[in-house]
Amino acid sequence: MPAPLPRLLRACIAEAAGTYLLVLFSIAAAASAVLTPSGLHLWQVASITGVGVALAIYVAAAASGAHLNPAVSLAFAVRRPRDFPPSRLPAYWGAQLAGAVLAGGTLYAVYGALLRRFEAANSITRGEPESALSAMVFGQYFPDPGMFGAGANATFSISPWAAAGVEAFGTAILVLVIFALVDARNTSLTAKSLAPFFIGFTVAALIALFAPLTQAGWNPARDFGPRLIT
Repeated sequence: MPAPLPRLLRACIAEAAGTYLLVLFSIAAAASAVLTPSGLHLWQVASITGVGVALAIYVAAAASGAHLNPAVSLAFAVRRPRDFPPSRLPAYWGAQLAGAVLAGGTLYAVYGALLRRFEAANSITRGEPESALSAMVFGQYFPDPGMFGAGANATFSISPWAAAGVEAFGTAILVLVIFALVDARNTSLTAKSLAPFFIGFTVAALIALFAPLTQAGWNPARDFGPRLIT
């Protein structure tokens, strides 16, 4: 019988797998909305992303605690260092980034032809300001290029500091909800197995509320990982 994998290695594999699933759902929803005539709008994209978050938590929770987000890992290291020692942060962050990169690569392989078709149809040159209209599938931009345009055609702007504030605010709400749901002293949620759905719903609601301003990333791995692919 083979020896079991070391605990940290199992946790990192779970984090990579869970983050992969989360980012896959998120990017696929955005790609379908932007690159195809699917008719998906903000709430549909938000809902699909929320479902992806819930499923990803179920996949990773037993092995790693299902952080799936560098910001969540940092919050646990600061708030609960006995349960999650800060020394684990680099391994978790690396696993989360790896999962996000793999998800970005998968979706680029699946939607690459449609992405190039969209860019050709809209005379988009990668690297130019207007290319945010297609790049928004893989990364977050402020404000949402799909709603307000990009480059010289943008009809609204938001400062980097304001965008950072929105992202910090939304991430703080998400972390607050997560800590409340996993707190053993919180008896208002008797079925803790439902926590992933409430976390997913929180993500969906935050996206619906704030995506017009920043595309509502709330997750550095989800934003940075796929950018490395495109």
